[in-house]
Amino acid sequence: MTSAKQRKLETRPRRALRPGVEYEFDQMVIARDHSRSFVTQLLVERAENGGWELDRVRIGTDGVRRVVLRRKIIRQPQPLFWYAS
Repeated sequence: MTSAKQRKLETRPRRALRPGVEYEFDQMVIARDHSRSFVTQLLVERAENGGWELDRVRIGTDGVRRVVLRRKIIRQPQPLFWYAS
């Protein structure tokens, strides 16, 4: 059973860490069969090639790693005026 407090926390939207900064999140589930060095190498490759950074790692009682990666969303500002030529 889920208490009312836990349900309230689950439904709350995630706040931006700073005003105007948005992040994209990617969740990975890694089986317990993989070694620690393999998981480290996998996450290093994702960081170097995709621009991801580590947000959260949870290791369950069954040994499964739940990893959340994030990367910043960079939005191009709209021009305030147009030049006509």
